[in-house]
Amino acid sequence: MMILIRGAGDLASGVAVRLSHCGFPIVMTDLAHPTSIRRTVCFSEAILNGTAEVEDVSAEFASSPDRVNPILAGGKIAVLADPDAACIPLLKPDVVIDAVLAKRNLGTQITDAPIVIALGPGFTAGVDCHAVIETMRGHDLGRVILNGSAEPNTGIPGNIGGFTTERVLRAPKDGMFREIRRIGDCVSKGERVAETDGEPITASIDGVIRGLLPTGTPVTKGMKCGDVDPRGIVSHCATVSDKARAIGGGVLEAILYLQRRIRDV
Repeated sequence: MMILIRGAGDLASGVAVRLSHCGFPIVMTDLAHPTSIRRTVCFSEAILNGTAEVEDVSAEFASSPDRVNPILAGGKIAVLADPDAACIPLLKPDVVIDAVLAKRNLGTQITDAPIVIALGPGFTAGVDCHAVIETMRGHDLGRVILNGSAEPNTGIPGNIGGFTTERVLRAPKDGMFREIRRIGDCVSKGERVAETDGEPITASIDGVIRGLLPTGTPVTKGMKCGDVDPRGIVSHCATVSDKARAIGGGVLEAILYLQRRIRDV
């Protein structure tokens, strides 16, 4: 059973790790120039570097769909630069998971595969996909929704250590992003972390930098370009988050449930 995941950011990668541990062969797609923030736990890095590793799972860049099967045969996740997932008709995956987290549907259809699952708001189970997974932090995080939609996007980041919007670093203007500090660095409130064409981006809270765009990324004013974790635990930068693990569990439940439903028809 081949699983194709649209998106290869931190939540998509956390889902991929969980499914890989269960023995599923996985293909992921993302932008040719990924904008993932938490790069140390993103398989999208394989597009830039040729390979990527998250915890104990390895991925390799596939230059074309023809390269996918040899990579899967080697026990690795195959990552394609294919943001529109144009490879779906060629690869014919058994499961498609939309993990782009765009808060809207960018083209996923319920007919893309026998099982289609989408993460978060912007999708309706039974219309766009067979199941939606709740992504909002709280009581229902990771819940499988078979009818209806996930909670709507509030625009407010989840509360971690008592902080929400303060955790996020945003570009002060359009321009070229440059790192000054690195993922895993501990920073203090007011400290210069990065800059956009010389204009500083400073931390609003004390903590550890858990996510940061790479130097040379074009950004627009207000674009998310980093994340400071107030818990200050450096090891968290290299492991799948609690949120991603919970969502991955929901995805696994949905796959097994829908497999059984198809088999029983």
